[in-house]
Amino acid sequence: MQVLHDAPLAPLTTFRLGGPATRLVTAATDAEVIAAVREADDSGTPLLVIGGGSNLVIGDKGFDGTALRIATCGVELRGTTLELAAGEVWTDAVARTVEAGLAGIECLAGIPGSAGATPIQNVGAYGQEVSSTITEVIAYDRRAGETVTLTNEECAFSYRHSRFKADPERYVVLRVRFELEDAGGLSAPVRYAEAARALGVEPGDRVPLADARGAVLKLRAGKGMVLDPEDHDTWSAGSFFTNPILGDEQFAAFRARVRARLGEGVEPPAYPAGEGRTKTSAAWLIDKAGFTKGYGSGPARISTKHTLALTNRGGATTEDLLALAREVIAGVREAFGVTLVNEPVTVGVGI
Repeated sequence: MQVLHDAPLAPLTTFRLGGPATRLVTAATDAEVIAAVREADDSGTPLLVIGGGSNLVIGDKGFDGTALRIATCGVELRGTTLELAAGEVWTDAVARTVEAGLAGIECLAGIPGSAGATPIQNVGAYGQEVSSTITEVIAYDRRAGETVTLTNEECAFSYRHSRFKADPERYVVLRVRFELEDAGGLSAPVRYAEAARALGVEPGDRVPLADARGAVLKLRAGKGMVLDPEDHDTWSAGSFFTNPILGDEQFAAFRARVRARLGEGVEPPAYPAGEGRTKTSAAWLIDKAGFTKGYGSGPARISTKHTLALTNRGGATTEDLLALAREVIAGVREAFGVTLVNEPVTVGVGI
C-alpha cells in the first residue's frame, strides 16, 4: 500500500482538473482497500474512492481527507462467467472478452475508467448496459463493516443509476461478475441504430465480435470519446449530461417549446423509456439551444467533436469547467424548459 501526503489528484482524472488530497492511498489488493476504508471510517476521516478517474470533477481546493485509489488486478474467465477486480482497466477487459469469443459487453469498448465503476453508473453505450450482463457485485459494506455480495436485482439498476450511486457513502466495489454469451464468435444483437449503420446491418442482427468492437471504437474516436493525451477533446468525462427522461406532460410541454422555437415541423428526438416516460437527447438540446461544437472562448469549452462533452483545453480550472456547465444548463432550460443533470460525480463543488 502506497501512501502520499498533499498529493495531486488532477493527474488521476481524465479532466486533469482538481486540487490535492490531504492523503492519497493506493491499494493493490482487496485487503488493502478494506483496510484503508476501515481506517478512514474509524477515524472519521472523509473518504474519496478513485478508480479510473473518468467520471470525477474535483474542486480546485482538492479533497480534505483520504483519497483511495483502487489499483487492484485480477481477471478470471470460467466458461461464459467473467470476474473482474475493481481496479482492472475496463477497455482492456472488453478486449479480452472479444478475443475469447464472448458477447455482451463488446459495444462498451473504448469507455474509459475501471471495472469497479461500471455497476455504480450502470455504464452503457451503443445499445448495451452492464446491468444486462452483471450477475453479482462484491463490495465492502461500510455500514455493516463486512464484505457482501449483491445480486443484479439488489443492485437496483436503472438508466445511469444504481444502488451504489444512490447511496455513495455505503459501498466500495471490490469485484464484479458478469455472465456473457457464447454466440459462436458473433456479437449480441446490434440494437443501436448508429452502430448498425456503421456495420452495414439491420438493428437486431449479429456481427463478428471484433467488427462490433471496432465499429464502436471508430464511432467513439470520431466523437472524442476514446482517451488520447494529445487530443484535448478527450480531456473530458465523456458525456457530461445524462439524456433527460420526461413524463408525458413534461414531454408534451417540451415538444411545444421545440415547435415554438424551431418551427412547427421540427420534432425532438424521442425514445421509449417505460410507461408514461420518454427519453430525449441531451446532445440535441445543447446544440439547438445554441451551444455548438467548440463553443466557448476560455480554457474550458465544448468538444469540437461532440456537444455532450465539456473539455479542458489545457490550463483550465475546475471553476472554468463548472462555469461552462452552468451556462449550458441555464441556456437549455431557458430554451426548452428542460433541466440537464450532470453525469460525472462532483467532489467539493456543486453545479
